Amino acid sequence: MKNLKIKIMKSKIQSLKNGNKKTVIKKLFLTAAVAVSSLTFAQQFGAKAGMNVSTISDEGFDDTKSKVGYYAGVFMNVPVSESFSIQPEVLYNNLGSKVSSTVLGTTYSSTLNLDYVAVPVMFQYKATPQFYLEAGPEFGFLVNAKQKFDNGSSSIVTELDKEDFNSFNMGVGLGLGFDISKNVGLNARYVAGFSDITKESGPSTDAKNKNNAFQVGLNIKF
Repeated sequence: MKNLKIKIMKSKIQSLKNGNKKTVIKKLFLTAAVAVSSLTFAQQFGAKAGMNVSTISDEGFDDTKSKVGYYAGVFMNVPVSESFSIQPEVLYNNLGSKVSSTVLGTTYSSTLNLDYVAVPVMFQYKATPQFYLEAGPEFGFLVNAKQKFDNGSSSIVTELDKEDFNSFNMGVGLGLGFDISKNVGLNARYVAGFSDITKESGPSTDAKNKNNAFQVGLNIKF
């Protein structure tokens, strides 16, 4: 009889232990689910577009001037804390430069247009709830190269051989932004190029023809 009671008591204790383990496991799963859910809801997707004022470093192009272009694309903002977030982007980026001269009262210009699919990865710090600073690398992939000649009365656009240019472009961006509202914001960024845009910069020189651009535009979060 005593042995039977002991067995029953052991069985109840074991059941309680198993029940506690199941409760703990359920709590862990619930906590993980809440954490993942919170992270998912914290992510924000959006679109952005604006103006590029781009140049090519004058190491290889002596008389180049800035040219106005554009950028447009999408982004995902992922907060990692209250003040810090990571923002990867995919942009269509129109870069290049312009050369112009005046002869006998006629202005002639040549504009180099280089189009890239750019992938910036910005690390953002919120200095205030509305104002943030950002910095990070940008990777670009050349998709189009054209040159436009203009004499004031007519223009000719020529498709350039992409084989003369490096298909990969790399730089670093530094910028700031201001959120006008929960879904609309302004952004300004300077991107300094590191890599040579051409495969041959010049004989016996270390000169590199690098893309540089100042960007200003509008962000819209969905």
